[in-house]
Amino acid sequence: MMKAIQIALLGMGTVGTGVVKILANNARSIQQKVGAPVVIKKILVKNPDKVRNITTEAQLVTSIDEILHDSDIKIVVEVMGGELPAKDYMLAALKAGKHVVTANKDVVAKYGRELFDAAAETHTDFLFEASVGGGIPIIRPLKQCLAANQISEIMGIVNGTTNYMLSKMTNEQMDYSDVLAEAQAKGYAEADPSADVGGYDAARKIAILASIGFGARVTLEDVYIEGITNITIEDIEYARELGFVIKLLAVAKQDDRGINVRVHPAFLPVTHPLAAVNDVFNAIFVKGDAVGETMFYGRGAGELPTASAVTADIIDVARDIRHNVSSRILCTCFEQKPIYPVSKTESPYYIRLLVEDKPGVLAAIAGAFGAQQVSLHSVIQKRKVECATELVLITYRVSDENIRLAMNTLLGMSMVSKVGNVIRVEAEQIS
Repeated sequence: MMKAIQIALLGMGTVGTGVVKILANNARSIQQKVGAPVVIKKILVKNPDKVRNITTEAQLVTSIDEILHDSDIKIVVEVMGGELPAKDYMLAALKAGKHVVTANKDVVAKYGRELFDAAAETHTDFLFEASVGGGIPIIRPLKQCLAANQISEIMGIVNGTTNYMLSKMTNEQMDYSDVLAEAQAKGYAEADPSADVGGYDAARKIAILASIGFGARVTLEDVYIEGITNITIEDIEYARELGFVIKLLAVAKQDDRGINVRVHPAFLPVTHPLAAVNDVFNAIFVKGDAVGETMFYGRGAGELPTASAVTADIIDVARDIRHNVSSRILCTCFEQKPIYPVSKTESPYYIRLLVEDKPGVLAAIAGAFGAQQVSLHSVIQKRKVECATELVLITYRVSDENIRLAMNTLLGMSMVSKVGNVIRVEAEQIS
């Protein structure tokens, strides 16, 4: 039996604690899978005297140098979160010849190339399965299991907080402010929830997935982002009435024009596999030319699900060490592909308006849409709101650019009191 492979953790919060538990509870099976014991030697913490809900024989240290200069430590596992100093610590570890495992989507999305380059130079592994989808295997499937495919689409629900909120709004008719307060009380949403409800968390994740799936570098700046802050109970109910559910989708597609990557709320047909993904669960839907359609589903966050993915990466690296190999699969962004803007994308749209209740209004609105080549599939007159009438419109497939031009025209019409919402319909055709 080979001597123990020693590792260090950077951080001992929720995910770090989960890694400690899994390595302890499953030590025997992990040893059999690796061919050697995997042992945590040191853990970087801010306060070694803090009372923790788990005990460990690892040494608690407060300086990264105690890990970087320890030649016995072969794998550094970053579970501290945040961009800095996490990125600097990982880069230093790679340059010191240590393999790195991380769950940090922020760093991977922003500094992935720099970290991959450092790993290539030192012939070390840099793995990040837990950075997207928590315990759901998706990075390795895209890099390995689906490597023979040309991927045309990756679409998913990759933020558990917003999916929990939209599920509550749909199933219990709760309004946005109430469900946000409940999500914060349960620990699903931060005190400042903007990264989740604003779509930025999902945007970082889809940038990572698009880079891997399409073999080209996609950054956060390339992602069009809309959050869920404008979604109302009315929108939820109209979606249900029309045979849809509202989900915050992360969407990446490539075609002859290049790559388009976006995060936004969408009307999703109730028949779509992602429509049934509720609560804090995540799911990622992938289309490949050979495999067809596949979906990966599970818990997208939490102590043990995320730690499961982190520990799997540790096992993978430990196997490489055991067999004296490394850098088998590093950066897969081999190509330069254009990113085309959201204005050039096409889809049907749901539009909710408040208009004056008088003759000629419908004809004027239809004319405004027609002038921008927007064809209306249906116009439904809904409830009265004071002296105005609420209209719900569904368009046929149209470019984002044209829908924006039409909405600008409507906003300038005195008969239009308010544009309640404009939401994409993620469907090829409206029946």
